[in-house]
Amino acid sequence: MDGNNTDGTADGTTGGNARGAGGGDAGGPGRAGRVLAGRYRLLEPVGRGGTGVVWRARDEVLARDVAVREVRAPAGADPAELLRTHRRLEREAWAAARISHRGVVTVYDVASEAGRPWIVMELVRGLSLAEVLEAEGPMPPQRAAHLGEQVLAALRSAHESGVLHRDVRPSNVLIANDGRVLLGDFGIADPPGSAFLAPEQVAGGEPGPASDLWSLGALLYAAVEGAPPRAAPSEAPRADAGARVPAPRRAGPLEPVLEGLLRRDPAERTGPAEAARMLRLVGAGGAVRASGGPVSEPGGPAPAARPGQEPPGGGGGAAHGPAREDGDDGGAEGARAQGVRDPAREDRPSSDAPREGRAGLLLAAGVAVLLLALVALGWLLLAG
Repeated sequence: MDGNNTDGTADGTTGGNARGAGGGDAGGPGRAGRVLAGRYRLLEPVGRGGTGVVWRARDEVLARDVAVREVRAPAGADPAELLRTHRRLEREAWAAARISHRGVVTVYDVASEAGRPWIVMELVRGLSLAEVLEAEGPMPPQRAAHLGEQVLAALRSAHESGVLHRDVRPSNVLIANDGRVLLGDFGIADPPGSAFLAPEQVAGGEPGPASDLWSLGALLYAAVEGAPPRAAPSEAPRADAGARVPAPRRAGPLEPVLEGLLRRDPAERTGPAEAARMLRLVGAGGAVRASGGPVSEPGGPAPAARPGQEPPGGGGGAAHGPAREDGDDGGAEGARAQGVRDPAREDRPSSDAPREGRAGLLLAAGVAVLLLALVALGWLLLAG
Protein backbone atom coordinates (compact mmCIF):
# COMPACT_ATOMS: atom_id res chain seq x y z
CA MET A 1 0.00 0.00 0.00
CA ASP A 2 1.12 3.58 -0.53
CA GLY A 3 0.88 5.11 2.92
CA ASN A 4 -2.78 4.15 3.41
CA ASN A 5 -2.94 0.61 4.71
CA THR A 6 -6.27 0.39 6.46
CA ASP A 7 -5.87 -3.04 8.00
CA GLY A 8 -2.17 -3.78 7.99
CA THR A 9 -2.58 -5.68 4.72
CA ALA A 10 -0.61 -5.02 1.57
CA ASP A 11 -2.38 -6.19 -1.55
CA GLY A 12 0.68 -6.23 -3.78
CA THR A 13 -0.78 -4.12 -6.56
CA THR A 14 -1.20 -0.59 -5.29
CA GLY A 15 0.19 2.47 -7.02
CA GLY A 16 0.00 6.16 -6.26
CA ASN A 17 -1.07 8.00 -3.16
CA ALA A 18 -4.38 7.26 -1.50
CA ARG A 19 -4.96 10.97 -0.93
CA GLY A 20 -4.60 11.53 -4.67
CA ALA A 21 -7.37 9.10 -5.57
CA GLY A 22 -10.27 10.30 -7.53
CA GLY A 23 -11.42 10.44 -11.10
CA GLY A 24 -14.54 10.73 -13.11
CA ASP A 25 -16.02 7.43 -11.93
CA ALA A 26 -14.88 7.60 -8.31
CA GLY A 27 -18.42 6.62 -7.31
CA GLY A 28 -18.50 3.75 -9.81
CA PRO A 29 -19.74 0.23 -9.38
CA GLY A 30 -17.12 -0.88 -6.85
CA ARG A 31 -18.92 -1.33 -3.53
CA ALA A 32 -18.73 -3.72 -0.62
CA GLY A 33 -20.88 -6.79 -1.20
CA ARG A 34 -20.78 -6.68 -4.98
CA VAL A 35 -19.95 -10.02 -6.65
CA LEU A 36 -17.77 -9.95 -9.78
CA ALA A 37 -17.88 -12.66 -12.43
CA GLY A 38 -20.14 -14.69 -10.18
CA ARG A 39 -17.38 -15.53 -7.69
CA TYR A 40 -15.39 -12.56 -6.29
CA ARG A 41 -17.26 -10.78 -3.50
CA LEU A 42 -15.81 -7.32 -2.68
CA LEU A 43 -15.32 -6.96 1.08
CA GLU A 44 -13.48 -3.71 1.78
CA PRO A 45 -11.07 -1.31 0.08
CA VAL A 46 -7.50 -1.76 1.28
CA GLY A 47 -5.84 0.87 -0.88
CA ARG A 48 -6.51 3.69 -3.30
CA GLY A 49 -4.36 5.26 -5.98
CA GLY A 50 -4.42 7.32 -9.12
CA THR A 51 -5.31 4.24 -11.16
CA GLY A 52 -8.16 3.02 -8.98
CA VAL A 53 -9.03 1.09 -5.85
CA VAL A 54 -7.77 -2.22 -4.50
CA TRP A 55 -10.26 -4.37 -2.66
CA ARG A 56 -9.94 -7.28 -0.33
CA ALA A 57 -12.35 -9.80 -1.78
CA ARG A 58 -13.51 -13.36 -1.23
CA ASP A 59 -13.20 -15.96 -3.95
CA GLU A 60 -16.38 -17.90 -3.23
CA VAL A 61 -15.42 -20.74 -5.56
CA LEU A 62 -12.03 -21.52 -3.98
CA ALA A 63 -12.94 -20.13 -0.53
CA ARG A 64 -9.93 -17.84 -0.20
CA ASP A 65 -9.26 -14.13 0.17
CA VAL A 66 -7.83 -12.32 -2.84
CA ALA A 67 -6.98 -8.78 -3.87
CA VAL A 68 -9.00 -7.19 -6.67
CA ARG A 69 -7.89 -4.04 -8.45
CA GLU A 70 -10.71 -1.90 -9.76
CA VAL A 71 -9.30 0.23 -12.59
CA ARG A 72 -10.87 3.69 -12.59
CA ALA A 73 -10.61 6.29 -15.30
CA PRO A 74 -9.28 9.77 -14.57
CA ALA A 75 -11.67 12.69 -14.90
CA GLY A 76 -12.21 13.81 -18.49
CA ALA A 77 -10.56 10.76 -20.02
CA ASP A 78 -11.10 10.29 -23.74
CA PRO A 79 -13.36 7.24 -24.24
CA ALA A 80 -11.30 5.86 -27.11
CA GLU A 81 -8.05 6.28 -25.19
CA LEU A 82 -9.68 4.76 -22.12
CA LEU A 83 -10.73 1.71 -24.13
CA ARG A 84 -7.17 1.27 -25.41
CA THR A 85 -5.83 1.60 -21.88
CA HIS A 86 -8.24 -1.01 -20.54
CA ARG A 87 -7.31 -3.42 -23.31
CA ARG A 88 -3.61 -2.89 -22.66
CA LEU A 89 -4.08 -3.44 -18.93
CA GLU A 90 -6.00 -6.62 -19.60
CA ARG A 91 -3.31 -7.91 -21.98
CA GLU A 92 -0.52 -7.11 -19.55
CA ALA A 93 -2.42 -8.62 -16.62
CA TRP A 94 -2.75 -11.90 -18.51
CA ALA A 95 0.91 -11.67 -19.48
CA ALA A 96 1.84 -11.07 -15.83
CA ALA A 97 -0.19 -14.15 -14.92
CA ARG A 98 2.34 -16.22 -16.87
CA ILE A 99 5.23 -15.03 -14.69
CA SER A 100 6.20 -17.73 -12.23
CA HIS A 101 8.49 -16.16 -9.66
CA ARG A 102 8.28 -15.98 -5.89
CA GLY A 103 9.04 -12.25 -6.04
CA VAL A 104 6.10 -11.38 -8.30
CA VAL A 105 2.56 -10.95 -6.99
CA THR A 106 0.55 -13.73 -8.62
CA VAL A 107 -2.27 -12.70 -10.97
CA TYR A 108 -5.15 -15.19 -10.73
CA ASP A 109 -7.78 -13.82 -13.07
CA VAL A 110 -9.03 -10.82 -15.05
CA ALA A 111 -12.76 -10.21 -14.81
CA SER A 112 -14.52 -7.73 -17.10
CA GLU A 113 -17.37 -5.79 -15.52
CA ALA A 114 -18.96 -2.51 -16.63
CA GLY A 115 -16.52 -2.33 -19.52
CA ARG A 116 -13.50 -2.33 -17.23
CA PRO A 117 -10.94 -4.96 -16.25
CA TRP A 118 -10.91 -6.09 -12.63
CA ILE A 119 -7.57 -7.73 -11.89
CA VAL A 120 -7.70 -10.55 -9.34
CA MET A 121 -4.43 -11.19 -7.53
CA GLU A 122 -2.70 -12.78 -4.59
CA LEU A 123 -3.45 -10.98 -1.34
CA VAL A 124 -0.11 -10.22 0.34
CA ARG A 125 -0.18 -9.44 4.04
CA GLY A 126 2.54 -7.04 5.02
CA LEU A 127 3.67 -3.50 4.22
CA SER A 128 4.79 -1.68 1.12
CA LEU A 129 8.31 -0.32 0.91
CA ALA A 130 6.77 3.16 0.88
CA GLU A 131 5.21 2.50 4.28
CA VAL A 132 8.44 1.07 5.67
CA LEU A 133 10.44 4.11 4.54
CA GLU A 134 7.82 6.47 5.92
CA ALA A 135 7.89 4.73 9.31
CA GLU A 136 11.61 3.98 9.62
CA GLY A 137 13.36 6.50 7.40
CA PRO A 138 16.22 5.73 4.97
CA MET A 139 17.69 2.24 4.89
CA PRO A 140 21.33 1.26 5.38
CA PRO A 141 22.95 0.62 1.97
CA GLN A 142 23.48 -3.08 2.66
CA ARG A 143 19.81 -3.66 3.46
CA ALA A 144 18.72 -1.64 0.42
CA ALA A 145 21.05 -3.68 -1.81
CA HIS A 146 19.61 -6.94 -0.49
CA LEU A 147 16.08 -5.71 -1.18
CA GLY A 148 17.08 -4.39 -4.61
CA GLU A 149 18.57 -7.75 -5.55
CA GLN A 150 15.19 -9.40 -4.93
CA VAL A 151 13.26 -6.75 -6.87
CA LEU A 152 15.71 -7.08 -9.76
CA ALA A 153 15.24 -10.86 -9.79
CA ALA A 154 11.49 -10.32 -10.17
CA LEU A 155 12.04 -7.80 -12.98
CA ARG A 156 14.38 -10.14 -14.83
CA SER A 157 11.82 -12.92 -14.66
CA ALA A 158 9.15 -10.57 -16.01
CA HIS A 159 11.38 -9.31 -18.82
CA GLU A 160 12.15 -12.89 -19.84
CA SER A 161 8.37 -13.37 -20.16
CA GLY A 162 8.09 -10.24 -22.30
CA VAL A 163 6.44 -8.13 -19.59
CA LEU A 164 7.55 -4.63 -18.58
CA HIS A 165 6.66 -3.16 -15.24
CA ARG A 166 6.63 0.50 -16.38
CA ASP A 167 6.42 2.02 -12.88
CA VAL A 168 8.77 0.47 -10.30
CA ARG A 169 8.27 2.53 -7.14
CA PRO A 170 8.27 1.95 -3.36
CA SER A 171 4.48 1.63 -3.21
CA ASN A 172 4.61 -1.29 -5.67
CA VAL A 173 7.22 -3.23 -3.68
CA LEU A 174 5.73 -5.29 -0.88
CA ILE A 175 7.52 -6.69 2.15
CA ALA A 176 5.36 -9.58 3.30
CA ASN A 177 4.98 -10.70 6.88
CA ASP A 178 6.78 -13.93 5.96
CA GLY A 179 9.84 -11.97 4.80
CA ARG A 180 9.27 -12.16 1.05
CA VAL A 181 9.85 -9.12 -1.14
CA LEU A 182 7.31 -8.95 -3.96
CA LEU A 183 6.74 -6.68 -6.94
CA GLY A 184 3.22 -5.93 -8.16
CA ASP A 185 1.27 -3.57 -10.42
CA PHE A 186 2.81 -4.69 -13.70
CA GLY A 187 1.83 -2.40 -16.55
CA ILE A 188 -0.14 0.03 -14.38
CA ALA A 189 1.72 3.35 -14.41
CA ASP A 190 0.19 6.03 -12.22
CA PRO A 191 -0.83 8.97 -14.43
CA PRO A 192 0.45 11.53 -15.25
CA GLY A 193 3.73 9.89 -14.21
CA SER A 194 5.93 9.65 -11.19
CA ALA A 195 9.36 10.59 -9.94
CA PHE A 196 10.40 7.00 -10.60
CA LEU A 197 9.79 7.01 -14.36
CA ALA A 198 12.87 6.74 -16.60
CA PRO A 199 13.89 9.84 -18.61
CA GLU A 200 12.74 8.27 -21.89
CA GLN A 201 9.30 7.64 -20.39
CA VAL A 202 9.08 11.20 -19.10
CA ALA A 203 9.96 12.46 -22.59
CA GLY A 204 7.15 10.39 -24.10
CA GLY A 205 9.34 7.63 -25.54
CA GLU A 206 8.62 3.93 -25.61
CA PRO A 207 9.82 2.16 -22.45
CA GLY A 208 11.94 -0.97 -22.48
CA PRO A 209 13.66 -3.25 -19.97
CA ALA A 210 16.31 -0.56 -19.37
CA SER A 211 13.51 1.79 -18.29
CA ASP A 212 12.59 -0.58 -15.47
CA LEU A 213 16.26 -0.68 -14.46
CA TRP A 214 16.35 3.13 -14.20
CA SER A 215 13.24 3.00 -12.02
CA LEU A 216 14.90 0.37 -9.84
CA GLY A 217 17.88 2.70 -9.45
CA ALA A 218 15.53 5.52 -8.47
CA LEU A 219 13.83 3.25 -5.95
CA LEU A 220 17.17 2.31 -4.37
CA TYR A 221 18.20 5.97 -4.36
CA ALA A 222 15.02 6.83 -2.45
CA ALA A 223 15.58 3.90 -0.08
CA VAL A 224 18.97 5.20 1.10
CA GLU A 225 18.54 8.96 0.58
CA GLY A 226 14.96 9.34 1.79
CA ALA A 227 13.70 10.92 -1.46
CA PRO A 228 13.74 10.02 -5.18
CA PRO A 229 16.51 11.42 -7.38
CA ARG A 230 14.17 13.98 -8.93
CA ALA A 231 10.68 15.36 -8.47
CA ALA A 232 7.64 14.08 -10.32
CA PRO A 233 7.47 15.24 -13.96
CA SER A 234 6.21 18.76 -14.50
CA GLU A 235 4.52 20.32 -17.50
CA ALA A 236 7.92 20.46 -19.22
CA PRO A 237 8.69 16.73 -19.55
CA ARG A 238 11.69 17.14 -21.87
CA ALA A 239 13.36 19.45 -19.37
CA ASP A 240 12.57 16.95 -16.62
CA ALA A 241 14.03 14.12 -18.69
CA GLY A 242 17.33 15.99 -19.04
CA ALA A 243 17.64 16.92 -15.38
CA ARG A 244 20.78 15.67 -13.66
CA VAL A 245 20.53 13.25 -10.78
CA PRO A 246 22.01 14.72 -7.57
CA ALA A 247 24.95 12.76 -6.20
CA PRO A 248 23.80 10.55 -3.31
CA ARG A 249 25.14 11.34 0.16
CA ARG A 250 24.19 8.24 2.14
CA ALA A 251 24.60 5.50 -0.47
CA GLY A 252 28.11 4.41 0.57
CA PRO A 253 28.99 1.13 -1.19
CA LEU A 254 25.72 1.33 -3.14
CA GLU A 255 26.77 4.50 -4.99
CA PRO A 256 28.41 2.72 -7.97
CA VAL A 257 25.21 0.72 -8.46
CA LEU A 258 23.09 3.87 -8.47
CA GLU A 259 25.45 5.62 -10.86
CA GLY A 260 25.22 2.74 -13.33
CA LEU A 261 21.44 2.35 -13.20
CA LEU A 262 20.58 6.07 -13.30
CA ARG A 263 22.43 6.95 -16.49
CA ARG A 264 20.24 8.98 -18.82
CA ASP A 265 21.07 6.97 -21.95
CA PRO A 266 19.38 3.53 -21.74
CA ALA A 267 22.21 1.98 -23.78
CA GLU A 268 24.78 3.07 -21.18
CA ARG A 269 22.98 1.75 -18.12
CA THR A 270 24.32 -1.18 -16.15
CA GLY A 271 22.79 -4.40 -17.49
CA PRO A 272 20.63 -6.69 -15.38
CA ALA A 273 23.22 -9.44 -14.89
CA GLU A 274 25.95 -7.01 -13.80
CA ALA A 275 23.51 -5.08 -11.61
CA ALA A 276 22.48 -8.33 -9.91
CA ARG A 277 26.12 -9.22 -9.25
CA MET A 278 26.87 -5.78 -7.81
CA LEU A 279 23.79 -5.79 -5.60
CA ARG A 280 24.60 -9.26 -4.33
CA LEU A 281 28.13 -8.18 -3.46
CA VAL A 282 27.04 -5.00 -1.66
CA GLY A 283 24.21 -6.84 0.09
CA ALA A 284 26.73 -9.35 1.44
CA GLY A 285 28.90 -6.57 2.86
CA GLY A 286 31.36 -6.20 -0.01
CA ALA A 287 32.13 -3.22 -2.20
CA VAL A 288 32.33 -2.53 -5.93
CA ARG A 289 34.10 0.00 -8.10
CA ALA A 290 32.26 2.48 -10.29
CA SER A 291 33.02 0.21 -13.26
CA GLY A 292 31.41 -2.71 -11.48
CA GLY A 293 34.64 -4.55 -10.67
CA PRO A 294 34.96 -5.90 -7.14
CA VAL A 295 36.99 -4.01 -4.57
CA SER A 296 36.60 -6.76 -2.01
CA GLU A 297 34.61 -9.94 -1.71
CA PRO A 298 32.90 -10.35 1.66
CA GLY A 299 34.85 -12.92 3.63
CA GLY A 300 37.06 -13.73 0.64
CA PRO A 301 40.83 -13.46 0.11
CA ALA A 302 42.44 -10.11 -0.42
CA PRO A 303 43.00 -9.19 -4.07
CA ALA A 304 46.31 -10.26 -5.57
CA ALA A 305 49.09 -7.72 -5.68
CA ARG A 306 49.99 -6.19 -9.01
CA PRO A 307 53.58 -6.52 -10.32
CA GLY A 308 55.88 -4.26 -8.32
CA GLN A 309 53.46 -4.05 -5.40
CA GLU A 310 53.67 -5.73 -2.05
CA PRO A 311 50.92 -8.16 -1.19
CA PRO A 312 48.01 -6.74 0.84
CA GLY A 313 49.12 -6.32 4.41
CA GLY A 314 52.42 -4.75 3.33
CA GLY A 315 55.75 -5.14 5.07
CA GLY A 316 57.13 -7.48 2.42
CA GLY A 317 56.46 -10.42 4.74
CA ALA A 318 54.61 -13.63 4.07
CA ALA A 319 51.20 -13.16 2.52
CA HIS A 320 49.58 -15.70 4.83
CA GLY A 321 50.06 -16.41 8.50
CA PRO A 322 52.00 -14.61 11.21
CA ALA A 323 55.67 -13.75 10.83
CA ARG A 324 57.98 -16.33 12.40
CA GLU A 325 60.53 -15.60 15.09
CA ASP A 326 64.26 -15.70 14.23
CA GLY A 327 65.66 -19.22 14.33
CA ASP A 328 62.30 -20.85 13.57
CA ASP A 329 62.89 -23.58 11.01
CA GLY A 330 59.22 -23.78 10.09
CA GLY A 331 59.83 -22.51 6.57
CA ALA A 332 62.07 -25.44 5.72
CA GLU A 333 59.67 -27.91 7.31
CA GLY A 334 56.86 -26.39 5.32
CA ALA A 335 58.80 -26.69 2.07
CA ARG A 336 59.52 -30.34 2.76
CA ALA A 337 55.95 -31.07 3.65
CA GLN A 338 54.90 -29.74 0.24
CA GLY A 339 57.51 -31.85 -1.57
CA VAL A 340 59.64 -28.81 -2.41
CA ARG A 341 63.42 -29.16 -2.40
CA ASP A 342 65.12 -27.19 0.39
CA PRO A 343 68.56 -26.07 -0.79
CA ALA A 344 69.49 -24.87 2.68
CA ARG A 345 69.12 -28.36 4.09
CA GLU A 346 70.86 -30.06 1.15
CA ASP A 347 73.90 -27.74 1.32
CA ARG A 348 74.25 -28.21 5.06
CA PRO A 349 77.27 -30.52 5.90
CA SER A 350 76.23 -33.83 7.37
CA SER A 351 77.65 -34.79 10.82
CA ASP A 352 76.50 -38.41 10.52
CA ALA A 353 78.95 -39.50 7.76
CA PRO A 354 82.23 -39.39 9.86
CA ARG A 355 80.58 -41.32 12.68
CA GLU A 356 79.59 -44.14 10.33
CA GLY A 357 83.21 -44.36 8.91
CA ARG A 358 84.86 -44.67 12.36
CA ALA A 359 82.54 -47.48 13.38
CA GLY A 360 83.48 -49.47 10.28
CA LEU A 361 87.22 -49.19 10.95
CA LEU A 362 86.88 -50.36 14.55
CA LEU A 363 84.85 -53.37 13.48
CA ALA A 364 87.45 -54.37 10.85
CA ALA A 365 90.33 -54.04 13.35
CA GLY A 366 88.54 -56.21 15.88
CA VAL A 367 87.96 -58.95 13.32
CA ALA A 368 91.67 -58.88 12.30
CA VAL A 369 92.85 -59.21 15.93
CA LEU A 370 90.51 -62.15 16.47
CA LEU A 371 91.82 -63.95 13.38
CA LEU A 372 95.44 -63.46 14.47
CA ALA A 373 94.66 -64.88 17.90
CA LEU A 374 93.04 -67.97 16.37
CA VAL A 375 96.02 -68.55 14.05
CA ALA A 376 98.48 -68.26 16.96
CA LEU A 377 96.46 -70.68 19.07
CA GLY A 378 96.36 -73.23 16.29
CA TRP A 379 100.12 -73.06 15.74
CA LEU A 380 100.83 -73.65 19.45
CA LEU A 381 98.60 -76.69 19.52
CA LEU A 382 100.29 -78.23 16.52
CA ALA A 383 103.78 -77.52 17.87
CA GLY A 384 103.03 -79.18 21.22
